[in-house]
Amino acid sequence: MRHSTINLDVDACTSCMICARECPAWCITIDAHHEAVPDCDVRRPRTVAVLDEFAIDWGLCMYCGMCIESCPFDVLSWSDKCVPESSSRTDLVSAWGLDGDR
Repeated sequence: MRHSTINLDVDACTSCMICARECPAWCITIDAHHEAVPDCDVRRPRTVAVLDEFAIDWGLCMYCGMCIESCPFDVLSWSDKCVPESSSRTDLVSAWGLDGDR
């Protein structure tokens, strides 16, 4: 059986990690770092989370859509693309990096 993949809007992702926490299969991995907000005129410097990598392991995914429903910024959506068939476990992981490529 072939399943649709999940699409990520890399530029809109805030790295809040709500999708990863809500996933019942724990198939989402998010790596992020914090950077200081430039020209911030407050006493305490502000930081913002910057996405380094977002990965979904399709071998673990149950395709329930909980990650899509839980995202407060509508960054995740269903895609028309299908998960590639593979006998290799490493081929079943889709990762998005800073450049937005999979």
